[in-house]
Amino acid sequence: MARELTPAQARAILAQDTAEVFLPCLKIIAGDTFRIVNNTEPLAKADGVYQPYPFEPAFPDDSDERGGNVSVRIDNVERDVTRLLRDATGVPVATLELVTASEPDKPILGPCEFSVLSAEADVMQVTLQLGHEEDFLNQRVPAQSYGPTNSQGLYQ
Repeated sequence: MARELTPAQARAILAQDTAEVFLPCLKIIAGDTFRIVNNTEPLAKADGVYQPYPFEPAFPDDSDERGGNVSVRIDNVERDVTRLLRDATGVPVATLELVTASEPDKPILGPCEFSVLSAEADVMQVTLQLGHEEDFLNQRVPAQSYGPTNSQGLYQ
């Protein structure tokens, strides 16, 4: 997947030591919109203000061979995410991206849009499994199955 980086982002990525801060941002839409950033202070972006909230995403592999499933662990001490998911109507949608603090509206990675496939919660954390509701890349295409009834020349 090709990415366009700004010169400042490229310098920060390639530098051995940098003052730039890389921030994962997560937006969950489940009736209400819940925007969080793994930081200690709010982050203003074009689509709203992301509130500081501890979470740990595992970004999808940058590969054409694998599906893009993601696991995200979110702190559950305040129960905000649990309430949001419990009150959701339909399948919640999550958008995950990685930005720099100096250029929050120019993502380095993403935005990656997923459906929330499952959620497990305990007292300390919520673990979300994000992916695509229909895994169309791994589905069989019925029109391309060959059998004696539709491809007699192959079975003579």
